Amino acid sequence: MSQVLYISPGKREQTKAANRQAILDAARQVFGELGFETATVRDIIRRTSLSVGAFYNYYRSKEEVFAALADDGARRFKPILRAQSAKATDFESYLRAAVAAYFDFLAGERETWLAGGPGGEPLPHARNTPEILAVFEEVRRVFAGIMDRDLAGKVDLDFLTASCIAVAREIGDKMMERRPVDAEAATDFVVRLIVGGLPSLPRFEPSGADA
Repeated sequence: MSQVLYISPGKREQTKAANRQAILDAARQVFGELGFETATVRDIIRRTSLSVGAFYNYYRSKEEVFAALADDGARRFKPILRAQSAKATDFESYLRAAVAAYFDFLAGERETWLAGGPGGEPLPHARNTPEILAVFEEVRRVFAGIMDRDLAGKVDLDFLTASCIAVAREIGDKMMERRPVDAEAATDFVVRLIVGGLPSLPRFEPSGADA
């Protein structure tokens, strides 16, 4: 009489989580060593104990794996970002603290992501993943909270948030290409650029639905 092996739902979920993490860990190494464009799904699978079929149970492409890695980074950065909002006294202090924290995070990520990889190759950016959108909403929330008392009239919150994140992302990539990496100078550049441009922005009165 054959015996059926029972796997509890909890154990099954643990196995799935472990397999996903194994894929992400392998992908981080492969993307770092080969570069995103050169790396293939098979390169990632070879770094795991999983079969090809098992890989495709979790991700359909290397782009999906990269999006998951970006989500993982955003998830880990979010509490760091939130800690800055608790200390902020005005728009500029929050912007400086948030950008500095992001650049420090980037520098730390390089040690685990790009170590041994192609020098000077910036990583592509995933967009509109759940955790990345959550970071956007966190920054927007803080901007909304300090805008009335810190800015002379309101500006478009969505545009302001998107532009601050975009500038930090692009300057961060350029910062990581340089040697030595100078996070302090990069932070100061971003803050001066954004704060200096604020007075020239058009004032914006949101509708009730957008406020």
